[in-house]
Amino acid sequence: MTRIILVRHGETAWNKVERVRGQVEVPLNEAGLAQAELTAERVLEQWTPVAVYSSPLQRAVQTGQALARRLGLEVQPVIGFNDINFGQWQGLPPSEVEQRWPDLARAWLNAPQSVTLPGGESLAVLLQRSMTALHQVIQRHPNQDVAVVGHTVVNRVILMAVLGLDNSSYWRIGQDNCAINVFRWQENVFYIDSLNDTCHLRGKDRANLTQRP
Repeated sequence: MTRIILVRHGETAWNKVERVRGQVEVPLNEAGLAQAELTAERVLEQWTPVAVYSSPLQRAVQTGQALARRLGLEVQPVIGFNDINFGQWQGLPPSEVEQRWPDLARAWLNAPQSVTLPGGESLAVLLQRSMTALHQVIQRHPNQDVAVVGHTVVNRVILMAVLGLDNSSYWRIGQDNCAINVFRWQENVFYIDSLNDTCHLRGKDRANLTQRP
């Protein structure tokens, strides 16, 4: 049995003033750095991962470093866990995307599995590369606990696969900043234990979250 602790990265400036992030480098803001520390504390209350993997993007690596540092480990970036390539949408506010690509933006909201992003990827391509990376991690760590830090899109795609859903269910999966998801690979079957858990961030007011521990 291999246990995967799948985490979404902490808050960035583009989460507060929403822009399409994709593979654009946007670091954690002060609140995101504090969230990463709280998430590391929560993970270590229950598990001791033997490795910490992440998307190669800075916001995911920074989130993973909060945990890896406490374990005496280094974050291992994996290209397969990279965020989806939003192509020409990257860096734009959603309102501009809707104005310039009205039909495609509508399809992304109503039938995301049917969309190939202009100059970017589809959920099907993301599913293939992210699940290939996940199974490589599982093969590398039989009977161990492992942490993986990703993004809302890649995490949703992985969780849909774990739940046996197809990509049409994309919008039915919640993934908040620094959410923790836990699932197991046991006898060639996935079992999910928790989904989009952010209890470790509750009760922390804004002032506390913007002060790094």
